[in-house]
Order: sequence, then C-alpha cells, then structure tokens
Amino acid sequence: MSNFDFDLFVIGGGSGGVRAARIAAGHGAKVALAEEYRMGGTCVIRGCVPKKLMVYASGYPEAVREAQAYGWDATIGAFDWEVFHRKLEAELDRLEGLYRKGQEGAGVTLHDCRATVAGPHEVRLADGRIVSAKHILVAVGGKPFVPEFEGCEHVLTSNDMFKFKTLPKTMLIVGGGYIACEFACILNGLGVEVSLLNRSALLRGFDAESRDVIVGQMERAGVRIRTGHVIDRVTCKGTAFSVHIAGQTEETYDAVLYATGRVPLTEGLGLEEAGVKLGQRGEVLVDEWSQTNVPSIFAVGDVTDRIQLTPVAIREGHAFADTVFGANPRKMDHDLVASAVFTQPEFGTCGVTEEEAAGTGADIYTSSFRPMKSLFAGNDEKVFLKLVVDQKTQVVTGCHIVGPDAGEMIQMVAIAMKMGATKAQFDATCAVHPTMAEELVTMRSPTRSV
Repeated sequence: MSNFDFDLFVIGGGSGGVRAARIAAGHGAKVALAEEYRMGGTCVIRGCVPKKLMVYASGYPEAVREAQAYGWDATIGAFDWEVFHRKLEAELDRLEGLYRKGQEGAGVTLHDCRATVAGPHEVRLADGRIVSAKHILVAVGGKPFVPEFEGCEHVLTSNDMFKFKTLPKTMLIVGGGYIACEFACILNGLGVEVSLLNRSALLRGFDAESRDVIVGQMERAGVRIRTGHVIDRVTCKGTAFSVHIAGQTEETYDAVLYATGRVPLTEGLGLEEAGVKLGQRGEVLVDEWSQTNVPSIFAVGDVTDRIQLTPVAIREGHAFADTVFGANPRKMDHDLVASAVFTQPEFGTCGVTEEEAAGTGADIYTSSFRPMKSLFAGNDEKVFLKLVVDQKTQVVTGCHIVGPDAGEMIQMVAIAMKMGATKAQFDATCAVHPTMAEELVTMRSPTRSV
C-alpha cells in the first residue's frame, strides 16, 4: 500500500502534461493532474491550433486572386471576424473537451485549479489542500515576455490575439521571432494594416538566406518592416495607442502587439523552495531523463526551455511515463527536430543552418524558382530550397524550404535526415514531377562551400 495519495501528480494540462498523465495511468499508476486555465495548454487554446486556423483564413484573398488568373469568375467580400471567431471558439471548446475526456477515460483525477509544489512529494492546491505524490511532473509551459517600459500595460501579447471582439484596422507588432512574423502575415492577409518593428534582424537563429526570402515577400505583400528601433513608451489615447519610437516621432495604432519571446512559467510555483534548481530564464533544469536535481520531481515541455515545440513536449512526457512507470527506460532525442514557421510564404527547417555549418567543411546546394501554380497566375514570388551537406561524410545535415506547404515537405525530409541519408541517396531518389519537392533530389552541383 502506497504512503502517497498518488503515484504521479502532474502540474499543467498542456500537451506534455496530458500525455504523461494518460500514459502513466495506462501503466497502472494512480495519477492526478491540475490545470488552472483550460485543458489543452498553449498549443490548443492560445497557440498552434487557433493560429493555424487564422493562417488558413488569411490565405483566401490570395487564393481568389489566383483563381481569377486561372479563369474563374471569383470574388471575395469583406472578412467577418465575428463569424470566424464564433466558430474558432466552438472548435477550441470541442478540442478541450476531447482532452478532458481522454484524461477522465484513462482514470486521471482532474483538479481545475492552480497547483504549486509544496515539497519533494507534496503539491498545494489553490484551496489550500496538500496532496502527496511519489513523483511530481512539472509541465506548466511558458508565457509571453514583455519588457518593462512606460505604458507596457497597454500592449497585447500572443495570448490576446484570439480574443478580439473586432479586428483592429491598424496594428504595430514589436518583435522579430516566428510568432511576430506569423501574426504579421496573418493580420495583413485579413486586411489589417500591419507594421513590424524590431531592434535587430527578423527570424534570428534561422538560416539567413531563407529568412531574407521570407522578409522580402512579407514586405512585397504589404507588411511594413523596420529594424534597428526600440519602443520607449506607449500611451493610451481614447481607443487608440500612441507609440514613441526612441529617437523618432510618435505613431498611432489601434493595437500594439508585443511578440518578444516567451519565458518559462515558474514564478511562484514553489520549485526553488522545494530545492529544485532553475536556470537564468527561470527554466527548470533537468537531465536527459527530464529529472531535476530533486529525484522525485521531473519537468517536460517549454518549462524546461529545451526545444519549445508541442511534439517535443509530447515525446518528453511519453518518455518520462514509460521510464518511470512502464519499465521501459527511454529518452527524448532532441537531435534533428524539424519545425515549420507559418509565415506567408511558409518556412520548413531541419538541422543546421549555413551559418552553423560555416568552417566545418560543408557544401551548400540551393534552388530558387517560380513554382508552376503561381507562375501561371502571374505571381513573381519564388520558392527557395537549401541543403547543407557535410563534405566528409556526404550526410545531409540541414534542409531549409521556403514556399507553399513547406511544413508538409520538411516533415518528409526529416525522416530521411533522421536516418542519416546522404546526398547521393537523395540524388538516387527519382523525382516526382511536376512538384516543388522534386528540386530536393535534382540539385546536382553545390552553389558554394563553407
């Protein structure tokens, strides 16, 4: 008979937490989970899912323009945000219900409240109750970061982007990461006049040549992009916001979005008091088994600040449950994790960038062309593909794709890369014609070596 109330207590009902709870329960563990907001976490409620639906919505004006070029008598009227938003909320409610049903069906005890760590084997619920557990898993994710400045209370974050009653006519987006760029493209496609401002280059950390293609197309689509600037104050003026750019005059917008990164949501969680070590950004420090320095406390997902991607959190949670409760010790492999940025154009990436490969002895293969579909429609935008190949082993160590459905393509390429495919094996694969992806197996000569 266990001396604890539960074998596992999970704090956080996002992707990593619910997977760990369900799998652990399936292994016979007695499991509880606490979520203070909505089941599903950032991805389902205020991230990937609603964002991707907004991406789809924002692409229809361009689709109609293409249809006209193909001979269709097609027109598009005004975008009705209220209609879209009602359906979006209904879909999120449906998904949240599925997450809840999955936990309940697995036998997990749910607590719809905030929970904090009270000790190596204790969790404190919002009502003051203390629950004991042999193991505690922290899976609380992260939150948007907004720097301190005059008027910072007036700005929006990515959490607010799905709550508009009506869409603003003008918006300033501050930030240069993938979230800032995605929302700039989405809102521009929905008819909002968008300005994007950042202190440095956009999409830093991604392949530079690829990001230059994306930024160029964003500007041609109507997004006003400025770099090298900093906001020093925001003032509310009625229903509008006056933004003062350091060293420049003030500008007025209907809304200001700060997409300046995310930080782990560990503040006030009781971890340090329980002896758990945190990093400089507040991340929970864990080993390769997702275990903290306190043996009974583990952490997965964005709260560990390893790779902030939903599928990574899911795999980390699953590996934890199999290891601790399933007698099947295994670790999440964080190498060669593919990802997609849902800008317009879309960006798929896996492995090293050209900049990371510089000086290591790598061949760079590139291809840029106007795809058949948009070429016929009179669109001048190009697709861009890049392979990074290790000169010594000829293994493909990096792939970067800019163009329609790049996310779908990079998923398939990542399988080959994970298997250690060489450039010769890419070349030995017969092309599928006519497709954009066939260029991945027809680039014969390197563009340059680094």
